[in-house]
Amino acid sequence: MSDLTLILLSAGSSSRFGQDVKKHWLRINSKPLWQFVAERLQKSKYFKEIIIVASPQEIPFMQNYAEFTFVTGGDTRQASLKNALQHVTTPFVLVSDVARACISQELIEKLLVHKEDADVIVPYLGVTDTVVYGDETIDRDKVKRIQTPQLSKTQQLKEALQSDEIFTDESSAIVANGGIRAFVLGDEDAHKITYIHDLTKLPCLKAPSKDILSGNGFDVHAFEENKEMWLGGVKIDVDYGFAAHSDGDVAIHALIDALLGAAGMGDIGMLFPDNDEQYKGIDSKKLLSHVVSKLCNFGFEIINIDLTIAAQKPRLSNYKQSMRKALAAVLNIELQRVNVKATTTEKLGFIGRKEGVAVMANANLKYLDWKSIK
Repeated sequence: MSDLTLILLSAGSSSRFGQDVKKHWLRINSKPLWQFVAERLQKSKYFKEIIIVASPQEIPFMQNYAEFTFVTGGDTRQASLKNALQHVTTPFVLVSDVARACISQELIEKLLVHKEDADVIVPYLGVTDTVVYGDETIDRDKVKRIQTPQLSKTQQLKEALQSDEIFTDESSAIVANGGIRAFVLGDEDAHKITYIHDLTKLPCLKAPSKDILSGNGFDVHAFEENKEMWLGGVKIDVDYGFAAHSDGDVAIHALIDALLGAAGMGDIGMLFPDNDEQYKGIDSKKLLSHVVSKLCNFGFEIINIDLTIAAQKPRLSNYKQSMRKALAAVLNIELQRVNVKATTTEKLGFIGRKEGVAVMANANLKYLDWKSIK
């Protein structure tokens, strides 16, 4: 049985990446980066368990992609690592960042060969340029650029991280706690993605798939007297609205479900429960804006949307263009990519009896083409 656990850290905010998308959600073919890295390392068969540390908001979505052990991250890299270590039962642990995407099997094997040599085994790269610290030129042969993954004895790492001091890597914590560090030569291909241009330095990363992802949504709301009506992001000039926990914009609610469906991200009730007081009476355009931001963070782009509003009343022909403009602004797509249709049910059913409105929505997404970003 393996005596090694792999921890992959993926709870960061990607603040230095300079893009709305979080780098660990960039698609490699159709897989997000975190999954691509985990499955690439899993092929080595060295690990008893693979633990992925992520933000609590992202873990439910990640669980739809792969069956790893997911652990909630902390406010710092070190806090995230401490959370993960609580789940490690093996005597050795290999820790890396998802952003270090192209780790080779050879580098892992090199670390494992030396696992008994010290409390932590660290890959490094040398420096070929002249190095100046302050005003002093220092011996570049004594300078090391530290990489991950780092192979640690689990107990020593756990003890080292009990300190309140913040360390930038595992080896620094272990050495500060009196442990022994050993070095092995690293790999230039194990470059870490910090900025967008770093993606060009990683040969193992393939372009995102050009798949089109489609989703549909459907919602119904009954009328309620003496309430404002909001439909498709536009105020309708009538003296009744919709019975709902929010403002009742049935068109936006159906659209949110279509967008979430295309992304495989569940439904509107999972994100905005109708028993949560923070959403009582809320403008549905705010909910839609939140969904659009989430899609962008997770590496999607909206291609187009199409709505069919079934209503015997009110008459909507004069509002369709305003709806298109309002929705295009929130979706951040061109006006011609938003289509709104209105129809009746020929006086049949609850719609025909003028008791409410139903909306069908369709949405198409694609993966962000990160190779085209300059």
